[in-house]
Amino acid sequence: MTSERIYVGSYTSQAGGGTGIGFGTLEAMEVAATTDDPSFLARSADGRFLYSVNELEAGRVSAFAIAEDGSLTFLNDQPTGGAHPCHLAIDPAGRFLLSANYSSGSIAVHPIAGDGSLGEATQYLQRSGSGPNEKRQEGPHAHQVTFDPAGAFAFDIDLGSDTVYTSRLSDDGQLEAVSLLEVHPGAGPRHVVFHPGGAAAYVINELDSTLTVCSYADGELTEVQTVSTRPDGAEGDNFPAEVLVSADGRFVYGSNRGDDTIAVFETGAEGLEAELIQTIGSGGTWPRHLAFSKDGTHLYAANEHSGTVASFTVDQSSGALTATGTPLTWPKAIFVLPL
Repeated sequence: MTSERIYVGSYTSQAGGGTGIGFGTLEAMEVAATTDDPSFLARSADGRFLYSVNELEAGRVSAFAIAEDGSLTFLNDQPTGGAHPCHLAIDPAGRFLLSANYSSGSIAVHPIAGDGSLGEATQYLQRSGSGPNEKRQEGPHAHQVTFDPAGAFAFDIDLGSDTVYTSRLSDDGQLEAVSLLEVHPGAGPRHVVFHPGGAAAYVINELDSTLTVCSYADGELTEVQTVSTRPDGAEGDNFPAEVLVSADGRFVYGSNRGDDTIAVFETGAEGLEAELIQTIGSGGTWPRHLAFSKDGTHLYAANEHSGTVASFTVDQSSGALTATGTPLTWPKAIFVLPL
């Protein structure tokens, strides 16, 4: 088991939830900051600041200063202009924090000051549309904001309308439309991750348990292949959540909530195909988030319903995962950020 230091995000408002952001190792964890429903975290490139969504009906994003010992000091928070923000990202230049409001289907952009605090939003961008799944796609549901490897384009994913939007982020903090990818109807796209080579991307789809492989160039995503995140014969409800790609681009990893597994895919030439080569138990139930250790030798899985963070060794040759050690117990663990 790795002794790497990590931050852990969780739900605090749910029954059995915690009180805030955890900090420590898989052997010992304590609360670093008390804050409401910190379900997704991001650290500044210089390591000085930490940002959290507060996944509430009146959504907020919070800023913290990071001390040398990893402890957190609250700086300020700002409203996201929407309900239940579930994802955030810092733009590559470190100027703006982008967040995705799931329930209201909108994106917020906040400037980051020199002291790490957040300014008033420069944009609230409301998405629209729906999909064929009447229970989950009655309207827009923004689930992720991220950037391509070059930092040239921003992407936000709308699970509600099966759409991945591409934008440019202007110097004054405005997302300006470039293009969009319409994923197959009812897919429920949740997260996208880019191949390190820059010519491919992988969209994990929550509502039909698939992984969509895309080619990528100049802000344009084009669907190439779609494969299942489950082995043949799998039964019952399943809802994929996170997707990762290895540093060398040879392997893609996705979490299956329901099956409670991690799916491992091998990618082909230039990353433009994917083959399911392994599924392994996630070390708990309802694996919401996955993260690599900083050196890429381990993978963490945050299991929401069991309140566990499990660790796996990553075979650098085959990409295969092997469970290691005893999972950390942490209430409603849903996010892991290695330092």
